[in-house]
Amino acid sequence: MTNAQPRKSVGNRKAPALKALAQAGIRLLHKFGPRHADPKTSEKGTTSSPTLIAEWPLSPAATLGSSVRTKGIERELRAQLPWAVRKFVKAETGRIVLRMPESEARAFEAVSAKVSKTVEGIEVLPVLPREAEDVLTISSRERHKWLKDGRLQSIGTRTVKMRGRSKAVTFHVFDPRHIEDVLDRDLASLWREEDAQQVTENRRRGAGKAALTRAGKGCEKVRGAGNNPRDDPPPKLKGWDAFDDEGLLR
Repeated sequence: MTNAQPRKSVGNRKAPALKALAQAGIRLLHKFGPRHADPKTSEKGTTSSPTLIAEWPLSPAATLGSSVRTKGIERELRAQLPWAVRKFVKAETGRIVLRMPESEARAFEAVSAKVSKTVEGIEVLPVLPREAEDVLTISSRERHKWLKDGRLQSIGTRTVKMRGRSKAVTFHVFDPRHIEDVLDRDLASLWREEDAQQVTENRRRGAGKAALTRAGKGCEKVRGAGNNPRDDPPPKLKGWDAFDDEGLLR
């Protein structure tokens, strides 16, 4: 008679990494996500490994209602992570999502902690030039003009080395609260009207100056002729005053 050894139940046991995530308060949506068929093994009926998913809210105060800004936040989050795991983080409408295979549970824990720390200050992340243009619906020319005259207020510059360029690029960045204030007060439309009025006034002044210049040149030509007897002073006749006193010319 054989002695049957009791089998240990593993159905309710959690991996150490998952337990640590739960203690840290990170929201796990699905331990086992939807299965996607592997095209290499779909004929055999096998599927890819389950997926770990965590998400963080992405408020309108952070994105400012801009898809370009949302993409910029995604790039900023990925820049804080190792190259091998950057592709697992994605910024979507209203949320940031991390999806990783269950086999990467330990890496999932580290990435989640890093994303959580970065998300804490996401609402004060400086606004890049392209993001400001998309939020305010303005052109690059308007951004440069309003930045130069102080209507758009820069909080500093950033220098980056862009792919495909030999030299680094330096550009101004903006406070998200300042951009939000310009958007809420519709200052961009007001500034456009002011610029249009200024252009009209400048053209009027330019036309007036041109007219005065042309008139001045015409007077100089008349004075410089010198051959017109009408331009000469009247002759002074001797005894003319006494002749005029007698009233003979009346």
